[in-house]
Amino acid sequence: MEFHRILVRATNWVGDAVMCIPTLAEIRRRYPDARITLLARPWVAGLYDKSLIDDIIPYTVARGAKDLPAKWRLAQQLKKLNFDCAILLPNSFEAAALVWAARIPTRIGYARDGRGLLLSDPITPPKPGEIPNHQRFYYLELLRRAGLIDRVPEVDAIRLPGIEHLTKQGHAILRQRQLSGDWIGVSPGAAFGSAKRWLPERFAAAAIDLARQTSAGVAIFGSSDERELCEIVRTAISAEGVVVHNFAGETKLEEFIAIAATCAAFLTNDSGAMHIAASLNVPTVTVFGATDHVATGPTGPFASIVREQVECSPCLLRECPIDHRCMKAVTAERVVAEAIKLIQLKRA
Repeated sequence: MEFHRILVRATNWVGDAVMCIPTLAEIRRRYPDARITLLARPWVAGLYDKSLIDDIIPYTVARGAKDLPAKWRLAQQLKKLNFDCAILLPNSFEAAALVWAARIPTRIGYARDGRGLLLSDPITPPKPGEIPNHQRFYYLELLRRAGLIDRVPEVDAIRLPGIEHLTKQGHAILRQRQLSGDWIGVSPGAAFGSAKRWLPERFAAAAIDLARQTSAGVAIFGSSDERELCEIVRTAISAEGVVVHNFAGETKLEEFIAIAATCAAFLTNDSGAMHIAASLNVPTVTVFGATDHVATGPTGPFASIVREQVECSPCLLRECPIDHRCMKAVTAERVVAEAIKLIQLKRA
């Protein structure tokens, strides 16, 4: 199948968007001369490099059955752009309905959420055990089952394009803010829910120890909604005399990516920040508990997972209904030890 104008519907969450990067790279490799346009939520649009796509259309309409007139107007806009193929990375009915209304002739996606009849090429989802467990292979398998690629490539590590350039940008941003030296990144939040969050006092303790061992400051990252949580961590670190800055709510996604690229190490929960830091080749230590570290963990040799096996983990719940035992069992000392190992490994 040959296509010249391809629309790719991006996933909605930052972590999923990072895990889709190998799929976008395969689409570009398979169709080097095609014009590839990404339809993406504004909060993930800053992830994508021009080496992977040509254009981005912001997807700003409300989710679900809300804002139907705006969805219809967007469909008509897409229709005028004469796409000959749409590849849907999300599983939602809404994603399929939009490209069906846009009359894009080839509409490829997994046959899920009752949307099979809206797709020209409804793809049977893989069953457990048919593909490797990590989520990146779920998106790549869509291309193979649709006949766009012959085989799923081996992808040991997800990498954001242009890491060296991003690092230079990050140093420039820090200089503009009159911040210098080495930094330990810390991301204590997680959009999915509190069940994924390690204790803020443990983040503070680990960051203080690691910063002292590496003669670094601590940069705390999060969304504007996480500002208060990040400020709790910042206050505890500052009280111990360690240089610290709270970036929560102060950076756009592109700025966060650039600053994160400069970090000597990154401590985080299972979150979009985890995926970004690991994909930048930054030594990244992630505390896992409620979520599946095999399916959605970070990739690459400089990423490490710290978890304590308990009978209820992974529960995949947003909020812990009992005592958060999976997270309370992880000590700051274990996290620091893992971070030191990764820092030394990268320097070797």
